[in-house]
Amino acid sequence: MKNVPDQHSPLLIGVISDTHGLLRPQATAALQGCHLILHAGDVGRPEILDDLRLIAPLVAVRGNVDRGSWAAALAEKELVEAGGRYFYLLHQLDQLDIDPVAAGVAAVISGHSHIPRMKKRGGILYFNPGSAGPKRWNLPVSVGLLKVVEGLVEGQIIELQQIAEKR
Repeated sequence: MKNVPDQHSPLLIGVISDTHGLLRPQATAALQGCHLILHAGDVGRPEILDDLRLIAPLVAVRGNVDRGSWAAALAEKELVEAGGRYFYLLHQLDQLDIDPVAAGVAAVISGHSHIPRMKKRGGILYFNPGSAGPKRWNLPVSVGLLKVVEGLVEGQIIELQQIAEKR
């Protein structure tokens, strides 16, 4: 388990996935000001992790396309404590191997599908930020933000096209 010390209220957590070796300037702009970043796998290159660590502390998991010694150093799943809440981070939701309710998890964070999704089930937030890497199919390119305020976790999906249009 990763315990991330925090003295921030609200605590802002950036969530990114499926970069596949591409870290867009719009993604780094969207993550500025975050107190923690979670990467849900398919990183693509170790330099992506280095660049994200320049923004905020980082916890990342290995995705199905991550290979090499740098990727082998990443866990497949991580339980992260931040803001007094637990977050379960994995790449593929269909490989969820815990009962989030029994584990006291506030949010299950995944990637893999490239489809941004935010849904609450049984009091648990299931959060997929979508893909921040190369555009695929007709899916948006996006990242996510989680805000922890007084123990409550709220999510937001940010389409990077919106950031590009504001510039």
